[in-house]
Amino acid sequence: MSGTPVDLTRRGEGVLAADRDIAAAPAAVFDAATDWVGQGRWIPLTRLRVVHGDGRSEDSVIEAFTGIGPVGFLDVLEITRFAPPDSVEVLHTGRWVRGPGEFRFASTPDGGTRFGLREWLHLPGGRTGRLAWAVARPLFTFGARRSLAAFARLVEHR
Repeated sequence: MSGTPVDLTRRGEGVLAADRDIAAAPAAVFDAATDWVGQGRWIPLTRLRVVHGDGRSEDSVIEAFTGIGPVGFLDVLEITRFAPPDSVEVLHTGRWVRGPGEFRFASTPDGGTRFGLREWLHLPGGRTGRLAWAVARPLFTFGARRSLAAFARLVEHR
């Protein structure tokens, strides 16, 4: 990490995006997606907990630990906008995952929901970090799509 302060609210260059159509109403998808502790059921190797606030309002803080046992990394998220059933915006402020992100929920013509996930991460390590992201991004995108597919199965079978 460089010693130069970074404006984390600004979109970073490490873009992660995934979308999934889900056969459930936007309000139901929104409620399930913002069950932060429950996200561990559809995001592999990840445990989440609300550490400040109620997890359903701005300024709430969530910690997400991804790893096996004690080996992994902590993602700290602050909710910056909570607008049911349309969107949630967060700011990642952890050591490794930093920058804005969002969930968007849009009605589809068949009464379902298009769930969109976007992250604009600030990449550490300068040129090396950008190169590493170019290699890693397809894997992270694949993982995000698989997680959204698992989420869709959970919501559609409630």
